[in-house]
Amino acid sequence: MRLRRSAALSFAVVFGLGLAGCGGGMSSSTSVTAANSATATDVVTYHNDIGRTGQNLNETILTPANVKSTTFGKLGFYPVDAKVDAQPLYLSKINVPGQGIHNVLYVVTEHDSVYALDADNGTQLWKVSVLAAGETPSDDRLCSQVTPEIGITSTPVIDRAHGPNGAIYLVAMSKNGSGNYFQRIHALDVTTGAELFGGPQVIRASFPGTGDNSSNGNVIFDPAQYKERAGLLLLNGVVYTGWASHCDIGLYTGWIMGYDASTLAQTSVLNVVPNGRQGAIWMSGAGLAADSTGNIYFLDGNGDFDTNLNTSGFPSNGDYGNAFLKLSTSSGLAVADYFEMDNQQQENDSDVDLGSGGAMVLPDLTDGSGHVWHLAVGAGKDANLYVVNRDSMGKFNANNNNNIYQELPGALPGGVFAMPAYFNGTVYYGSVGSPIQAFRIASAKLSTSATGHTNNSFGYPGATPGISANGTSDAILWAAENGSTAVLHAYDATNLSNELYNSNQAGGRDQFGMGNKFITPTIVNGKVYVGTTNGVAVFGLLP
Repeated sequence: MRLRRSAALSFAVVFGLGLAGCGGGMSSSTSVTAANSATATDVVTYHNDIGRTGQNLNETILTPANVKSTTFGKLGFYPVDAKVDAQPLYLSKINVPGQGIHNVLYVVTEHDSVYALDADNGTQLWKVSVLAAGETPSDDRLCSQVTPEIGITSTPVIDRAHGPNGAIYLVAMSKNGSGNYFQRIHALDVTTGAELFGGPQVIRASFPGTGDNSSNGNVIFDPAQYKERAGLLLLNGVVYTGWASHCDIGLYTGWIMGYDASTLAQTSVLNVVPNGRQGAIWMSGAGLAADSTGNIYFLDGNGDFDTNLNTSGFPSNGDYGNAFLKLSTSSGLAVADYFEMDNQQQENDSDVDLGSGGAMVLPDLTDGSGHVWHLAVGAGKDANLYVVNRDSMGKFNANNNNNIYQELPGALPGGVFAMPAYFNGTVYYGSVGSPIQAFRIASAKLSTSATGHTNNSFGYPGATPGISANGTSDAILWAAENGSTAVLHAYDATNLSNELYNSNQAGGRDQFGMGNKFITPTIVNGKVYVGTTNGVAVFGLLP
């Protein structure tokens, strides 16, 4: 995974059709729900929902008519103590003890800090460090992907219904004075920052196998060798984590773990390369995705794939490096299906792996014959766009024949180090050094080439777009551009060649400092929040 420059949960909310529930409470957004108010718009998980579509379909303030430099711009900057690599999350109308009702922005940093800020004026409502006594954040482990320190890297997840006031779940890395490294999962009260459920829980794991870092027939999870990069997934009352390596350094494999959202007890562990090496899960920070029946989807990084298949078409040794994976959660974690490209060995050898991008679950689509298809999309460094049938993903065929629902070879020049977005029958991708492209869906197939694109390109790592709309109206595509001066862009989502706004248009008025890779804007309640190397820039309608 070296960085190269060349039923569980109501799925209706994902597509703007209603509310979402999970484990007795909210776990997907943007949703209209409330624990502390009658109506509230929240962003509680990476890219807005468990399908990872990136859409907020409840945005009634920002429109293509008012998002322009004369009426829209930077409102402020909320400083924090280190890099913000996770997407900021948002809860409406939270009753903070002694401070009243606030819209709250939750920001986590690589210094192992968690901030609860008034989302409208930046006032710090509370701040906690999740470091244990005598500990510091981790060093960068000789890898430049997250540097100079590693603390909280992945996007947390919030559930308003767990704990007395709601809980925010996060994973933090640290080390002590003796040079020991720790990974811990925390659940904090959203109103105070207090630890919940007896937490934190130290993350430990083993899994049957003889792969890297194995002992006595079990692969052992070494906390020093991993970072939690992929956004957390809350599904059916379980918080799922996926583990990335530090570059391609050292002994590592592919771990996914589940933790009970009510107790923080570990509920399940799966290793997808237990008898091999590598195959970590990072997806440039994208979250593990899920469908309405409780299955998890993700793209695995470069690593061993066992081409000796059993009679069901699955690798005999359980090694799934560089695969598009579907996991069942019905009784623990298990691989339910997968897709592996026929040139997997070549991609692994040259580090052109699938795992640099995120997977996205599409809504049910109907073809011209009336057949309903359940699909997901994904892409990585090889520049191909893959569309899988979630009911039969295609598995592996070594005879130069990818048995896949749809493949668009070379559709994403420069490769993908980002997450796509979906809105109203269109998939949007921002690959490296390329414009953001729109692929229109017709008869349950993506267009074979882009049906629209922005007039500007995005350098490394490309762009992860987000969508704001009022139902199917007033749709805006937002994207943050990395660089020595970061740029926030807004486009008409129905015509990407129409750029509505960018933060350079008003000279220095709206600029917000140096770019930060893998950043996903959070768009909610008339504002846009963009993580940076030292805080969060806030945009909205000008006074």
